[in-house]
Amino acid sequence: MRNSILKHSFAAACALLLVAACADTSFAQLGGLGGLGDKLKKKTPNLLAEKPPITTSLPDARWGDMSKDGFTPREPERSLLTLQRTPNGGFVLQPGYYMMQTQSYCLHAGTHGPGGGDGYLYAPPKGPAEDAVISIVRNSVQHPEIQQHDIQLLLWAIIARAKFEDLSSNLKSTATRLLTPRQLASLNRNALDALSGNALTDALGGVPEPLRQVAQAEAQLRQMLTVPGSSYAEMERVAVLGGAAPLGPGSQEVPSGRWSLHPDGYYVRYIPSGYSSTRVEIWVPQGSPAVGKEYDPATHIAMPGNTARQRLIQSGRPQQAQ
Repeated sequence: MRNSILKHSFAAACALLLVAACADTSFAQLGGLGGLGDKLKKKTPNLLAEKPPITTSLPDARWGDMSKDGFTPREPERSLLTLQRTPNGGFVLQPGYYMMQTQSYCLHAGTHGPGGGDGYLYAPPKGPAEDAVISIVRNSVQHPEIQQHDIQLLLWAIIARAKFEDLSSNLKSTATRLLTPRQLASLNRNALDALSGNALTDALGGVPEPLRQVAQAEAQLRQMLTVPGSSYAEMERVAVLGGAAPLGPGSQEVPSGRWSLHPDGYYVRYIPSGYSSTRVEIWVPQGSPAVGKEYDPATHIAMPGNTARQRLIQSGRPQQAQ
């Protein structure tokens, strides 16, 4: 029965895919690289698409408040879980100082995990796969039976533009519980072929760093996610780099624990203890316009000041009992 349901769900996705208009894919504007962009079109006809699935970058993190560096609210700290929940898995904000150790997820394969005292700022999810990524994280709150590792694998499949019909039966099951057939069809339209060995080496020839590092990680994940035999730990080593992180291009000095003033009027800061777990703190001052509004973790990406580190999307699932 379960296999039948999966077949029907993916059949619906494929039907939508057949009637969808196919858009031509052009290449990113590689500013500052001279004529290298034209050369890359010939060398990597499908690895450097016009837009990656998630485009959120440091310039999108515009709400950091350095005037609050070192500040801790006077109110007693309370768990976010004491607040009323919303259908999105979010929280209805009230005045006070709140904290939750959340499950967080890597959205930038081929970069380094948190560490080194680098701080993180609020930025919203952006990009062609924004809707699917937000839906996965939101809907996961209503599916506590789905393991965090499976959610991360599904997000890596999106970031790597893997073909969903080639994923394992377990990941297909996860996808059909967290995404609609239309969303699945949209993701399949943007999927790329898996490359390995000489084909991958040839495709990456001439791609400059750090683009090469990210493109290689995504290509390796695409292969590992669609060919049986790779463990989670092996994929994690590809997606989350170890060792000391260099200072990425366009980085900013952001100290750990810097607050961001969300457009809705509340303060938020992120203190990761690894890519999969983040301490999120929310401060809602008395009289703030944020009172009564929703904090929706799935719309929060913790953006590192060091661009060589991971972007981390937050979730409404606690990492441990609060």
